[in-house]
Amino acid sequence: MKNLGLLNKFIFIINSLFAVLLLLSYTIPHIKPAYLPLVSAMSLMVPILLFINNLFLIYWLILFKKQFLLSFFCLLLGFNYATSFYKLSSKATSNNQQTSVMSYNVRLFNLYSWIKDKNTAHKLDAFIKKEKPDILCLQEYYTDTSVEHLYPYKYLYFKDTTRKNGQAIFSNFKIINKGSLNFEKTSNNAIFADIIKNKDTIRIYNIHLESMHLNPKKDSVTKKNSERLLKSIANTFKKQQAQIELINQDLAANPYKTIICADLNNTAFSWAYRRLKSDFKDAFVEAGSGFGTTFNYNYIPLRIDFILTDRQFEVLSFKKYNVKYSDHNPIKTTLNF
Repeated sequence: MKNLGLLNKFIFIINSLFAVLLLLSYTIPHIKPAYLPLVSAMSLMVPILLFINNLFLIYWLILFKKQFLLSFFCLLLGFNYATSFYKLSSKATSNNQQTSVMSYNVRLFNLYSWIKDKNTAHKLDAFIKKEKPDILCLQEYYTDTSVEHLYPYKYLYFKDTTRKNGQAIFSNFKIINKGSLNFEKTSNNAIFADIIKNKDTIRIYNIHLESMHLNPKKDSVTKKNSERLLKSIANTFKKQQAQIELINQDLAANPYKTIICADLNNTAFSWAYRRLKSDFKDAFVEAGSGFGTTFNYNYIPLRIDFILTDRQFEVLSFKKYNVKYSDHNPIKTTLNF
């Protein structure tokens, strides 16, 4: 600090603050939201903390100042943490036995015209027809006969029968069993379907955790809105805790190899993700590249959509599609069973 000018001393103080916040964020996945809900809500800010600490690192390196070590060691300590959001290029592989799995929150096929393009629903249909994964999990699904005719086997579950929207699992493989976990007092839910491939039974979960109800167009950054959003998100994360605990009870009793498609409405830096992932592979971490962003909120990049797989499955590839037919991006992985 002695060799720094007044401005750089001030910058280093700010740097220290963000470094401490980043270190504290590493504890968030280990804290139940019910205990410290407001702290859990900080998980949404981790991408920004990582970005800012990288900026400080670059700044001090350009100046050839040893202060770069602060952010460097903070980032180094959380290296595995950071790779759940950004991955260097991974080489995709393939074989004749591969199976493709897609997860997509389709936002009711733009039923209420959130996207002004009137052809959005048709474009979304065309996208699914073009990709046609072997297994397709859709959240916020609205009855769509075009998609339903693509697959020989399907499981549609609508908690709200009057609006005909819910979740769907489509499969090229025979479904021999199916069920719903029925989250309480919410339209969100988790469903599953047991499929047969190569005489092996595999359970597919389609999970949609409690929503944060984030609206980038309406939620302007003001003190009043920020306080309201923080309290709302903290309450949402407490509900997600109960939902994750219910899912884990079902997973504990599940005798089959498993694939999980999920809109967690939470990030890879959260307690919910850590508890659900457990011993599963994260397809993006295994074979993704670049930023894993699947939802943008006021320029904050969030990865809240996931495909988790059994450790016995080889993840051959992972792809995030930059299409704007919903407020989420679809993701797809290919697996070798």
